Amino acid sequence: MAIQLFMPAFQIEECLAEIRECLEKGWTGLGYKTIEFEEAWKDYSGHENAHFLSSATAGLHQAVKILKRQYNWRDGDEIITTPITFVSSNHAILYENMVARFADVDQYLCLDPHSVKSRINEKTRAVLFVGYGGSFGQLNEIIEICREYGLKLILDAAHMAGSRVKGKFPGVFDGIDVTVYSFQAVKNLPTADSGMICFKDPEMDAVCRKMTWMGINKDTYARFNKAGNYKWNYDVEFVGYKHHGNSIMAAIGLVQLKYLERDNAYRRQICNWYDDFFAGNDDVKPIPVTYRADCSRHLYAICVPDRDGLIEHLNSLEIYPGVHYTDNTEYEIYAYDHGKCPHAHEVCRHILSLPLHMRLSFDDVRIISGAVNAYTTSMLTLI
Repeated sequence: MAIQLFMPAFQIEECLAEIRECLEKGWTGLGYKTIEFEEAWKDYSGHENAHFLSSATAGLHQAVKILKRQYNWRDGDEIITTPITFVSSNHAILYENMVARFADVDQYLCLDPHSVKSRINEKTRAVLFVGYGGSFGQLNEIIEICREYGLKLILDAAHMAGSRVKGKFPGVFDGIDVTVYSFQAVKNLPTADSGMICFKDPEMDAVCRKMTWMGINKDTYARFNKAGNYKWNYDVEFVGYKHHGNSIMAAIGLVQLKYLERDNAYRRQICNWYDDFFAGNDDVKPIPVTYRADCSRHLYAICVPDRDGLIEHLNSLEIYPGVHYTDNTEYEIYAYDHGKCPHAHEVCRHILSLPLHMRLSFDDVRIISGAVNAYTTSMLTLI
């Protein structure tokens, strides 16, 4: 049987029971379960504010948009960001006519503080930090840089559901203005597609709730539950978006949240198995993570000499790895910063993500790592 890179596992009967409740009540959109999930996420994560959205991409867009509006940033102002991420992180900056200014990455494939500092100029307004694979990286140093220069800090925590540092979610740390999580189908807490945005400032959370419902100042659920004859009466304060989440996705999220700690623990076990199998093979270099005992381990990434050849070899064995990610400055739209992040550029030629999901067994990991070791060893003998 083929071994896929990602394969979500759902608590099917429990999810169906939660969804059935939505259908029986006749309420599948914004409200009801979305509110319940927001409260459950706040209880679990420690965030004081949490708004459920249709995707993490929508959340990143809202983060940039609302910060820009709040602090009167201008078109053409810059946000320092990483080239090693999915393009939605950086598209969110362009959506608001700002410039994504790329800094290099460190050994964790998170932003390198020294590179970030070198990119700061009179147009810099914020830093967007991606917790690659769930890792904390050098986020503390980035927080200090943002404090020193008066910059806002956006945490793209798409991979970080369940990651902790000394018992706390990184997103609740002082110095982080807004955190965005992903609950897309293959993330650690899977739905079909959804996300959560957590502003530090409750006023920004309130603005976000209007902005994600077309700029309307009363959502349909609030109007449905309001007594009197003026349920239809609302104001439109902004040109908003249809970015809010729905109760079907929230129903799935409520169930999957109950199993997130268990699932992340198994992900860490899989990564430990990989580490053991690759011990002693100098041609397979796993990407390190910080606080590994409490990391979500969304990815298990390695660097190898012949990445493309290894992918072809694994595919021939019906093992399907992935690449996270291509250096974004190699894409035409971000080519203006091409060549300015040498470590990212080099790493993206060698990086490979191995299968990592709840359906993997110890034997699967043994087969995958055995194939990787065999290929890299054979390449060494040919040199």
